[in-house]
Amino acid sequence: MKTVGVLSTGGMSGAGAYQGSKAYPWIVFALTFGLILSDYLSRQVMGAVFPLLKSTWGVSDSQLGALVSVVSLVVGVMTIPLSLVADRWGRVKSITLMAFVWCLATIACGLASNYTQMLVARALVGFGEAAYAAAGAALLAHTFPVGKRSAVLGAFQSGGVFGSVLGVIIGGAVASQLGWRYAFFAVGAPGLLLAVAYPLFVRDYQVPNLHEGATSNAPVKAALRLSQIVKEVFATRSGNFTFVAFGLQMGIPAILIAWVPTFFNRFYGLDPKKAALMAAVVVLSVGIGMLFGGGIADRLSRGRPRYRAIVPAAYALVSGLMLAAAFALPPGLAGLGLFIGGALFAAAHGGSAVAMLIDVTNPAVHATVTATAVLAASLLGMAPGPYLVGMLSDVANLKTALTVAPLMSIIAAVMFLLASRYYEGDIARRALGAR
Repeated sequence: MKTVGVLSTGGMSGAGAYQGSKAYPWIVFALTFGLILSDYLSRQVMGAVFPLLKSTWGVSDSQLGALVSVVSLVVGVMTIPLSLVADRWGRVKSITLMAFVWCLATIACGLASNYTQMLVARALVGFGEAAYAAAGAALLAHTFPVGKRSAVLGAFQSGGVFGSVLGVIIGGAVASQLGWRYAFFAVGAPGLLLAVAYPLFVRDYQVPNLHEGATSNAPVKAALRLSQIVKEVFATRSGNFTFVAFGLQMGIPAILIAWVPTFFNRFYGLDPKKAALMAAVVVLSVGIGMLFGGGIADRLSRGRPRYRAIVPAAYALVSGLMLAAAFALPPGLAGLGLFIGGALFAAAHGGSAVAMLIDVTNPAVHATVTATAVLAASLLGMAPGPYLVGMLSDVANLKTALTVAPLMSIIAAVMFLLASRYYEGDIARRALGAR
C-alpha cells in the first residue's frame, strides 16, 4: 500500500471494506474541500467588482452579466467530456491540473486590460472548474467508508455555497480597499498553493477497466468504451430517478440566490445593502443544510438502505412547503423563520443523491456519473429556475412567482420516492456484478 509520510492512503477494498489510516481521509477531505472553496471563490468574486468594472470600462449590464454566464456555460458544456478524461487519466492528476487552470485564469482576470480579455479569462475559469466537482466527489467517495459517504459528499458540496458567499465578501472588501484587480489576485493565488500541495498528499485509486476482452481495433474499442460508459451511467432505475430529483431540487437554491435579495428589497422594504445581508443569511442556511443533511441520511439509513432515498424526499417536501409559505406570508418574523427553515432543507438532499448514484454504478464511471448529475442540475433546475421565475414575475409579480416556484420540490420528492423503490435492488445487482 502506498503511503504519504506515515499515513496509509486507504480506500475501499475489493470486498467493499474500508482500509487505511484514520487521518488520511480527512487530509484528503480538507484539501479537496479547500479546492472547492477556491473554485467558487474564483467563480463568484466577479459580482463584487461589477460597479468598478462598469466605471472603468464603461461596459453595459448585459456585458457584465455575460462575465458570469460564460463560466456556467463552459462548465455545463465541458463537465461530461472532461469528467470522462478524469475517469481515464486519473482524478488526482486531473484535479491538480484543473486547479492550476482556474487559479491562473482568475489571476489573468486581474491582469485583463479590456473586456474581451476578461471574457476569455472567465471562460478559462469555467474550463478549469468544469469537472472538478465530479472528480473530487468520486475521489472522496472512494476514500471514505460507505457509511460516511452521504455526510462527506454533502459537506463537500456545501463548499460551493460557502465559497460563493466568501467570494462576494472577500472580493468586495479587497476591491474597495485596493482596487478590483487585487480582488482577483486575492482569491486566485491561495488556490495555487492548494494545487501544489494536492498531489503531494493525495493518492489516486486504480480504475476498473470497462472494456476488458474487447477487440484490439482502436476505433472499435473507443466506440465500445463510450457505449459502455453511457450504459453504466444510466443502467439503473433508481439512478435515473435520482438524476431527475437532484436536478429539479437544485433549482431551489439557485432561485433563492438569484431572487431573494430583490424580494427583500421590494416586499420587506429593506435597502439594497440590508437586503443583501438578509439574503446572505438565507444562502448560508442553504450551506448549513448541505453540510448536515447527508449525515442525517447516513444515520437513518443504517440497516435500512432505502432511507438514503426517502430522507432527501422528505427534505425536498419540507423545503418546498416552507418556502412557499414564506413567500406567501406578509413581511414579518414568521416569514423570516420559514425562509431560514426552508433554506436549510433546500439543498440538504445533495450528499445523499450523489451517494446514491455512486452506490449503484461501476467505480470506473463515478466521475462521469457525478458529472451527469451536475449536468442534470444545470438543465433541470439551476439554469431554467431563476429565468422562469423572472418570466412569471413579468406576467404576474415577483411574490406570486416565488410562491409558486418552490412547488417544484414536490416533484423532486416524488422522484426520490420512486428511486427508493429500486435502490436496494440496484445495490444488490451492482454488488453481484462486481464479483
